[in-house]
Amino acid sequence: MAEDDTSVPSEYFQGTRNSTKRSRQPEDKLEMQTLKKRIEANMPLSIPLTEALRVGSDFFSYDSIELANRLLGCYLVRKFEDGTVVRGMIVETEAYPGTTDVASHTYNGKRTQRNEAMYMSQGTSYVYFTYGMYYCFNIVAKIPGSAVLIRAVHPTHGEERMVINRASKRKAALTRPFKSHELCSGPSKLCIAFDIDKLQFNEQNLIGNNFLWIEQGENIPLDQIVTSTRIGISGAGRESASKLLRFYVLSNPSVSVRDKAAELAKAK
Repeated sequence: MAEDDTSVPSEYFQGTRNSTKRSRQPEDKLEMQTLKKRIEANMPLSIPLTEALRVGSDFFSYDSIELANRLLGCYLVRKFEDGTVVRGMIVETEAYPGTTDVASHTYNGKRTQRNEAMYMSQGTSYVYFTYGMYYCFNIVAKIPGSAVLIRAVHPTHGEERMVINRASKRKAALTRPFKSHELCSGPSKLCIAFDIDKLQFNEQNLIGNNFLWIEQGENIPLDQIVTSTRIGISGAGRESASKLLRFYVLSNPSVSVRDKAAELAKAK
């Protein structure tokens, strides 16, 4: 399945290879302390729980390709122990059909302790560790062994908490503030922003979970959904890498990697 999106230095992790000993600038510390105080004081960083909007088991009762499309426009919601809630619209997904797909962790029926979640009931979360330091968050589809990778989320609430979570994992001083669309523009970035890890959320049923769930959202028209190849799976071979199993919302700034050729073809 997809590999980590922050495995090499990027504009979000500048200087990580050579600047691990650098200390944060005073203004960075002040900003972080201010945000933390707002959270501790329970200032407006939370929203009422919208239980009526939570999707049920039937929502996930589709194969991975259909589910990957249905999830676009829905909201990923994370509630923390202190009551703070962060929320974002899912804008990019990848389908992993399972046993027939070389890029899937369950290819040829492979079943291990690591991928056991992919054989659990639809709507179960599958969180795996990659590159020894990052997580990727998936949702199990109807067919056993298949899942959908949540690749990018567009923040809609709780950005200040996301900033704290992202900054806490940086190895170098913050060279500039995070922009909203940068916070969750990749599978591992969104896991850091939402504080999703394997210990807390692997093999969890999202239908009744009190700390992580999916809500109904925007209806994305078909002409606004771009279909492209998946990212980071070249090791699975040309055939698998060429499958059009990545889907994203056209023109959304939080999408991790745009396929301009596919966008141009869609516009014709």
